[in-house]
Amino acid sequence: MLIKSIEKFGKKILSLLESMGRAILFFLTGMMHIFTLPVQFAKIIDQTWFIGSKSIFVIILTGLFTGMVLGLQGYYSLVKVGSEAALGAAVALTLISELGPVFTAIMVTARAGSSMAAEIGIMRISEQIDALKTMHINPVRFLFSPRIIAAVISFPLLTALFDVVGIIGGFISGSIMLGINQHVYMDTVIQSIKIHDINLGFYKAFAFAVVTTTICCYRGYYTHLYSGFGARGVSLSTTNAVVQSCISIFVFDYIITFFWI
Repeated sequence: MLIKSIEKFGKKILSLLESMGRAILFFLTGMMHIFTLPVQFAKIIDQTWFIGSKSIFVIILTGLFTGMVLGLQGYYSLVKVGSEAALGAAVALTLISELGPVFTAIMVTARAGSSMAAEIGIMRISEQIDALKTMHINPVRFLFSPRIIAAVISFPLLTALFDVVGIIGGFISGSIMLGINQHVYMDTVIQSIKIHDINLGFYKAFAFAVVTTTICCYRGYYTHLYSGFGARGVSLSTTNAVVQSCISIFVFDYIITFFWI
C-alpha cells in the first residue's frame, strides 16, 4: 500500500516536471521566433487590435468603478483619522502600483486569453496545427509569437488607461460626491506619484502579459495532452487556462512587489 502511494506520488511529480519543461520549451521557442525573419507584422497588428483595442471598453468600465469604490471606501476610512485630504494619494498609489496592473491583466485574460486558448485548442483537435507542420510552417511561430508581442504592447497601455480612469473615478466619488476639495485631491495625486511607483506598475504589466499569454496559448496548443479531444477538451483547456493565468497573476504580483520594495 505504501509502495503504491509512493509510486502515485512519484508519477505526479514526474508529470508536473514534464509539463513544466514542455511549457518552458514552448515559451523559449516562441520567444526565439519573435526574432525570426520575416516579421509577421500583419498578425501582430491583428492580435494587438484584438487584445488591446477590443479590451478598451471593459478596461474603462472596470477602471472607473474601481476608482469610485476606492474613493468611497478610502474616504470613510481616512475620515476616521482626520486624513481625508490624502484620499487622492491613496487612490492613485493603490491603482498605479497594485490594482491597475492586476485588474487589467485579469480582465484581459478573461476576455482575450480565454479566446486564445479556445481558438488554438480548436485548431489542435481539428488537426489544423498538424496541417501547418505538413506545410513546413512552424505552428508556435505562427500562433504564439505574434500574440506575445501584441500582449507586451497592449498590457502596459491598457494598464495606464486603467490607472487614469481609476483616478478620475476616485475624483468623482471623493470630490464631486463627497465634497473633498477638487484642487486638494488632484494636488495630492500629483505630489504622491513617483517614477518608482509607475515603473513598478509597468513591470508588473509586462510580466503579466508574458505569463498569461504563455499559459493560455500553451493550454490551447496542448489540449490533446491534458484535456482530450472534442468540445469538452477545448472547454476544459480554456477553463484551466483562465484559472491558472489568474493564479499566476497573483503569484507574480507578490514576487515582483517583494523584490521591488
